[in-house]
Amino acid sequence: MLRTLSLTCFFIVSMIAKSFAQDTLPRINVKNISNKIIISWKVTYGAKINTINIQRSADSLRNFTSIGSVLEPMNRENGFVDNKAPNPNMFYRVFVAFEGGSYIFTKSYRPLKDTAVAVVPPPPSQIVEPPKLIPPPPAGFVPSKFIFTGKDNNVIIDLHDAAGIKYSIKFFDEKNNPVFEIRKVTDLYLIIEKVNFLHAGWFYFMLYDNGILKEKNQFYIPKEGKVGIPQGEVNKKF
Repeated sequence: MLRTLSLTCFFIVSMIAKSFAQDTLPRINVKNISNKIIISWKVTYGAKINTINIQRSADSLRNFTSIGSVLEPMNRENGFVDNKAPNPNMFYRVFVAFEGGSYIFTKSYRPLKDTAVAVVPPPPSQIVEPPKLIPPPPAGFVPSKFIFTGKDNNVIIDLHDAAGIKYSIKFFDEKNNPVFEIRKVTDLYLIIEKVNFLHAGWFYFMLYDNGILKEKNQFYIPKEGKVGIPQGEVNKKF
């Protein structure tokens, strides 16, 4: 389940930040302090940042999943506490989405052990909800194998050959209004948080391969707390 940085966690990060210098995005600090992984950074971009997500992987190049986001992405000093890391040698990176649709990923980093900082009290325990089961898509709708919604209703882009082909994607809402565009997809597997689409409902995309339309399809983002496509929505086509 995606976690946002609580006020308690932010206070902890702020205290820790005073003990070591924070790097400026797109560089980040990743440290292991008393078996808690602290990811921290500074923001000096002039452009408005809409979203900052923290991602974790056992591999430095792929299989990253989002483990949390920050409440105030424009804060000059910011960070995230991962107190549920499977092991202390995971890789971390940060996804930054700007107003207008552009985005960047930081490089991936393993935590450095920091023994100079006092033990930090753990943040309040967070309740983990049981995983939600996704009902099968209603008859008549055939989702894309490249761009689709996952179990957390986030949008997944799965392009195994993206490294060798210049893919680009345009997203639109059901009224044909542009949402945002990714001009060059460089990651084989990418998760776009549902908050980037601003509301629930149908969206469609146009996937281009070197400027040639490869696929036009759609996906549905349910309302908060819901899963699947409502029966009354299944026959909508764009």
